[in-house]
Amino acid sequence: MPKRIMIVEDDLDMVDIIKLVMEDAGYETISIYSGRECLHKVKEVKPDLILLDIMMPEMDGWEVHRRLKEDKETKDIPVIAVTAKVQSIDKMIGLHVVGVSDYITKPFGRKELVDSVRRVLGEI
Repeated sequence: MPKRIMIVEDDLDMVDIIKLVMEDAGYETISIYSGRECLHKVKEVKPDLILLDIMMPEMDGWEVHRRLKEDKETKDIPVIAVTAKVQSIDKMIGLHVVGVSDYITKPFGRKELVDSVRRVLGEI
């Protein structure tokens, strides 16, 4: 059974790119287009990993991550931030303050994304 990846991203083109890369690498994907939708669907979908955009309208990825980690049912789901925030300080905050499992900046390469997912899932 393939691992299930939840893609949380408000840019439809970016969702299509990530979905294509993940499915080509053998993963099942679920596309979610907002932070609120993620929080409503995560317990139903039960993803093995979440790829989370940080800059989204209404509720940003940091808030989504905080709420996921506060909930005993979702706190152990690994989250990889996939964001256009490219400053070193942003990455440091994401990894060491917020505590995401990994931090990937856009634009990213296919190999970078797949390797990150595999590493976080313990497949490599």
